Amino acid sequence: MKKLVVYFSKAGEQWLNGGLGVIEVGNTEKVAKMIADIEKADIFKVETVKDYPQGYYECCDVAKEELQNKDLPELKEYLPSISGYDVIYIGYPCWWGTYPRAIATFLSKYDFNGKKIRPFCTHEGSGMGNSERDLRANLPTAEVQQGLAIRGHLVDTARQNIQNWIDSLN
Repeated sequence: MKKLVVYFSKAGEQWLNGGLGVIEVGNTEKVAKMIADIEKADIFKVETVKDYPQGYYECCDVAKEELQNKDLPELKEYLPSISGYDVIYIGYPCWWGTYPRAIATFLSKYDFNGKKIRPFCTHEGSGMGNSERDLRANLPTAEVQQGLAIRGHLVDTARQNIQNWIDSLN
């Protein structure tokens, strides 16, 4: 069973455990790399052509506008195909209660029929939000499995929680 980890992540100014802070590597990226290592999976980083603002509040404003407008921001690159993968982990920070529109762009480009989708997100209080429901609505021919939400400020110590989640799904 071939597996793929697809993720969108943002470094820079973040909300971290009750206040603003700056991170060099996005929290979702850290989790994605742990999953890829545990599962010996291929990995793909979703990156937008236009960078999001580094400032937390400015990024929030852009993300909210994209969500309200149902924008599909252009991505820097795409995978040639996902047809060889049975299980696809999809990771993202929870923005405005769901996955960022960059993930929506990625999802719009591929056929997920029959794929097992394992969502994971990083957050500072919202959990998965509505993202699992939104994934099921947008990928009706895929099997969206139980997701994993990790508080961003705890990702560096989350490997065992990630392992337990993966074991529960395998």
